[in-house]
Amino acid sequence: MAIIITDECINCGACEPECPNTAIYEGAFDWKYADGTSLNGDVVLPNGKAVDADAMQEPISDEVYFIVPDKCTECKGFHDEPQCAAVCPVDCCIPDEDHEETEAVLLGKQQFMHPDA
Repeated sequence: MAIIITDECINCGACEPECPNTAIYEGAFDWKYADGTSLNGDVVLPNGKAVDADAMQEPISDEVYFIVPDKCTECKGFHDEPQCAAVCPVDCCIPDEDHEETEAVLLGKQQFMHPDA
């Protein structure tokens, strides 16, 4: 499953540079699927959703840092544990029960976004 940042976030920003998928963004900031990935142009995500990877997307949260579930792989393929959770000083990076995925699916997402990794 993806990781979510709860509203206990203190906006310290420790998590953002740790994400190998560039799935973490500061609250109220627009984002793109292409950020930090090999994705560009029109793509169909592993979940079947068609997107323009270069198009700006609206923020998921206006208040605190947020994680884009379609880009989060729980660091599978890069690290043994989610790096955001490992560095969070207030333990607000937790599993997102609304986005449960198997390890195989997470690894597939990682390979889709980073085919040369």
